Amino acid sequence: MGFSGHLVFARSNHPLLEAPVFHSVEEELKDTVHAWETRPGGWQTLELDHGIWDDAYLPTLVEWSRAPACVADVSDSDLALLTGLDTTGRRWQAWLNLDNAARLLADEPEDLDDEILWLDTPDFHDAVRRKRAELDADVPADATGALAWAAAAGLPGRAQQSRIEELLRSHETFVEDLFTTLLDQLGFPPDSPSVP
Repeated sequence: MGFSGHLVFARSNHPLLEAPVFHSVEEELKDTVHAWETRPGGWQTLELDHGIWDDAYLPTLVEWSRAPACVADVSDSDLALLTGLDTTGRRWQAWLNLDNAARLLADEPEDLDDEILWLDTPDFHDAVRRKRAELDADVPADATGALAWAAAAGLPGRAQQSRIEELLRSHETFVEDLFTTLLDQLGFPPDSPSVP
């Protein structure tokens, strides 16, 4: 069973869990939070179980950190919806693992009696193909949004649109790996090596 929850990526000179958005979180829930290795420049990722993060926190986190931030809403390590926000309020979104997202988001018939039986029908596979095509058509705009967000974070802009589009169309067994690769390709320096 994979991870389900949120990956919160933001910049801070202090542990990200100290941000005011987390002040109301109960201590027992805070104890479940996993902090990834900090990247150079104070860029941090928190891995939060479901029930801790609220979508309304993102603007508050950006305002507090005075830097762009993004959140990946992860489902069972199979897929994620990324939402990024910069300090001007410009927002972007992108799905990771599009094939899995298409299966989840495929339009169900209104008269559907049994979802399990529908999952192995030609109609289901047609619905998935249509949804995958819709998601694929959004990839260039999603990549443009991701690149603009990274530029707003002060990154040098070495990432290529085609490479980001390729990543958004790719698949990883664990979507968390794809999230990390995307941050790397957008120009966020890799995690700092651990000090013994």
